[in-house]
Amino acid sequence: MAYDQYDDHDHATGHQQTHGHAHGHNHAHGPADYGRAFAIGVALNLSFVLVEAVFGVIGHSLALLADAGHNLSDVLAMLMAWGATALARRPPSVRFTYGLRSSSILAALANAVFLLVVTGGIAWEAIQRLLQPAPVDSGIVIGVAAFGVLINTGTALLFMAGRKGDLNIQAAFLHMASDAVVSLGVVIAGIVMLFTHWFWLDSTVSLCISAVIVIATWGLLRDSTQLALHGVPEGIETQVVRAYLAALPNVTAVHDLHIWAMSTTETALTAHLVMQNGYPGDALLNQISDELQLRFRINHPTLQVETGDPAHPCALAPDHRV
Repeated sequence: MAYDQYDDHDHATGHQQTHGHAHGHNHAHGPADYGRAFAIGVALNLSFVLVEAVFGVIGHSLALLADAGHNLSDVLAMLMAWGATALARRPPSVRFTYGLRSSSILAALANAVFLLVVTGGIAWEAIQRLLQPAPVDSGIVIGVAAFGVLINTGTALLFMAGRKGDLNIQAAFLHMASDAVVSLGVVIAGIVMLFTHWFWLDSTVSLCISAVIVIATWGLLRDSTQLALHGVPEGIETQVVRAYLAALPNVTAVHDLHIWAMSTTETALTAHLVMQNGYPGDALLNQISDELQLRFRINHPTLQVETGDPAHPCALAPDHRV
């Protein structure tokens, strides 16, 4: 018996098999449409990159140039995230039966790697300038960086609502929020240089910017790498899910349990349930599907029902078999 539940309607078809297969797809909505937020964020930050680059050269400020490079990487990151969000909404095809949902995971991973590479270049240049400090126009630094605080804070607020439910949106929010903090640091450094002429602060702030970026990006790199390797998404405990399935009516064993991310917002599960009475009916499977969504945010479960016939044991029963 096969059962499939779609986002916009219910549909059930069935045929007899040696084993029962149940597919539950809850009423899980696809990734929210942040197209307008991405468009506004890209436009604002691209304009600000040009302003920072021009005034960074005029004011001889490495801190502004470093922040301009960082903001340019954020523009590229937002473009990748925006593209991945659009691809994730495309329907499945014959070749890509899950659609292109995983592109959001690849975008989050690419953003993390790209940001770390750019940060390494900024840190290297800062070290060179720290050894040979040069005069900096503190007034320009303060004015441009203060403008950056407003731009980055406003852009971060566009993604604030979706940051907890989507790693891709979290990456965009993280980029912008860290930029706001960094720009505030540049403002403070500019004020100090204005009164003390400690121009070495410009390079020191650039190094601090690099440290903040690395710290903020490390978690994104870890999480996106884990999802790219089909790891269990953060917040879901495999043993807790196994215990829930094992406690279901008439279930005597659970094996071949796998949980992985289809995208940065959707989680899939497959498992074999040993039920000596055989296929339990669509109603119970529908209930299991709903509870997996409510309890664990798993919105695409596939369950195979077996009777545990010793004459025909499942080859995937041992935990080490995949």
